[in-house]
Amino acid sequence: MKTILNTLFTSKHLTRTEAKNALIDIATGSVPPAQIASFMTVYLMRKISVEELAGFRDALIELVTKVDLSDFLPMDLCGTGGDNKDTFNISTLSSFIVAGAEIPIAKHGNYAVSSSCGSSNVLEYFGYRFTDSEDELKRHLERSGICFLHAPLFHPALKKVAGVRKELQVKTFFNMLGPLIHPASPEKQLLGVYSMELADLYSQLLFETNKDYCIVHSLDGFDEISLTGPYRIIERHSDTIFNPEEEGFKTIQASEIVGGTSVESSANIFIDILNGNGTTSQNSVVIANAAAAIKCYKPALSTFESIEIAKESLDSKKALLTFKNLIN
Repeated sequence: MKTILNTLFTSKHLTRTEAKNALIDIATGSVPPAQIASFMTVYLMRKISVEELAGFRDALIELVTKVDLSDFLPMDLCGTGGDNKDTFNISTLSSFIVAGAEIPIAKHGNYAVSSSCGSSNVLEYFGYRFTDSEDELKRHLERSGICFLHAPLFHPALKKVAGVRKELQVKTFFNMLGPLIHPASPEKQLLGVYSMELADLYSQLLFETNKDYCIVHSLDGFDEISLTGPYRIIERHSDTIFNPEEEGFKTIQASEIVGGTSVESSANIFIDILNGNGTTSQNSVVIANAAAAIKCYKPALSTFESIEIAKESLDSKKALLTFKNLIN
């Protein structure tokens, strides 16, 4: 690791193989915490290259505990986190809306790192018990159309860096990797990213795969469609910037989609929205993200058809029923 750090400290980039081997060394426990922190800090101070990101992804895919959910053809909705916007749990709520629209979901998530409440925090609050059992995850999909993959159960190699990440309390390149290392490798995926540069990196990486993907980024720094201004949607053969009004939404203020200050208050926002008691802005944001996912899964649909399907799932309480089925 000393050689790798010296390479990075001279502003040189790692090759894909070097990046992969470095992360395997870190993840398998042979690197002390101080050097791990130094390694992470480099990527807070300069941009990561496509080769480096690909190498890090390769390492964690090699080390992940895989599950086979391919019989269900599920999709994932997952943001990088790390945008420091403290929104409510938009991608998790959107996942239940999409599942309520009868599209199978295998949601990959984790506890909060740079916010007060992550997807794992909110589901655990409501009594969901995490599992890495493939059979149990399949039963969840069969019963409710959605299952949840709590990242630490499937990425044991990341335990080595968990403490350092928590102590740093800022986004690191591990935030970049989360959506790229899904244990079930779904063929369809909506990915939210916190920067234009990362959107471009994701686009280059995912174009090499056989995935149907939709990368979303709001130009003011949200890792989702925030409706606070223009947002970018990248698919395999398109890269478009939209204004909310173009898709039938109103531009909103960031203050209208803030999350809770604790897990409990975040959970209250979460269940209020599913129960039909969300504000117009809260509902619009989850519908916009769910609609993008629905269109990614069913590309023959128009944008407005996807929006109507998402609205119906939320308004009819199908999304709520999906949530209750999963929890119960």
